[in-house]
Amino acid sequence: MELELEGADLKAVLNRLRRAQGQISGVIRMIEEGRDCEDVVTQLAAASRALDRAGFAIIATGMQQCMTDIESGRKNGEDADAMRARLEKLFLSLA
Repeated sequence: MELELEGADLKAVLNRLRRAQGQISGVIRMIEEGRDCEDVVTQLAAASRALDRAGFAIIATGMQQCMTDIESGRKNGEDADAMRARLEKLFLSLA
């Protein structure tokens, strides 16, 4: 299953990943500076949410593409049940 992110989908995922990257850099800096534990954990939670949202956006795009492939009969040698199982596994990996 190949993932093709384009246009708005690509921009949204990249923005979320860049946000998470900045937040993780902030967490590292906060730890190095000996900042308050509560502040560090709050920033780390925000980074985690940004990564989760990027992952869910990628999976949603993948599910949409798989449905299109199934409907058009292009399954790349993989049947619909196998595709569904792979997507479910990916989705659950973020849960």
